[in-house]
Amino acid sequence: MAKLLIAGYGFLGVALKREFAAAGWDVTTLSRSEGADIRCDLTVSEQVAAIPGSYDLVIQCAASGGGGEDAYRAVYLHAAQNLLGSFAGGGVIFVSSTSVYPQTDHNEVTELSPAEPVTATGKILRQAEDVVLGSGGSVARLSGLYGPGRCHILKAMLKGSARLDGDGRRMMNFVHRDDAATALRCMAEASPRASIYNVSAGSVSQRECYQSLADHFALPLPPSAEGDVPRKRGNSSKCVANDLIKGLGWEPQYPDFLSMALACDRGE
Repeated sequence: MAKLLIAGYGFLGVALKREFAAAGWDVTTLSRSEGADIRCDLTVSEQVAAIPGSYDLVIQCAASGGGGEDAYRAVYLHAAQNLLGSFAGGGVIFVSSTSVYPQTDHNEVTELSPAEPVTATGKILRQAEDVVLGSGGSVARLSGLYGPGRCHILKAMLKGSARLDGDGRRMMNFVHRDDAATALRCMAEASPRASIYNVSAGSVSQRECYQSLADHFALPLPPSAEGDVPRKRGNSSKCVANDLIKGLGWEPQYPDFLSMALACDRGE
């Protein structure tokens, strides 16, 4: 039985445990908070070095918790370096973000497109990616991650605080937490495994996204804000291609934004 260590047992980690266990993996969870099998702070090298057991695969999916540059550097870059110091590089999958693609032309990006972020946090993600890739590991670049209790666009729409960026042409990319977990299992079981996979269920313009919600809930389309709403990882606009991960047999359960948002609203 293959053994998996989920290094970061949080929002995504819960779905990963369920997905991999159902597929027959022996799953061990790790977190710096209570509730995981192993309590460990990935940013502390001594604690990582003391992690017991051996594993066929380590998925690094700890999150920064909304922190800034220092939090990103610790939770993504330093944690990756610490994990690679204890586990074979080829057995590590680093969960990154499609925010590393800074393109703003609304066009498609693939795993071969330039990933040269302009924000400080995006640059730190790329540094962590390079550390893992340089050690023979793999990278999963997740688009906007949604799931139970986590759909800020829907919440803003229902509260009446949603705003369009200009004319709403900005392209958004999304994936449900459970679909992301399935994609990561497809990556884990692929042979051979590619270095980088985009994990995105689909793309939609901001206007189309809000229009679908407005039509469903019989609400008016949100007004336009003046200029772009600033985002920590940058105000990019692109369509993230998912052909590579689909080539492994992955098919998202929620391929359109409305079905995904409604599932989140139901707590699914």
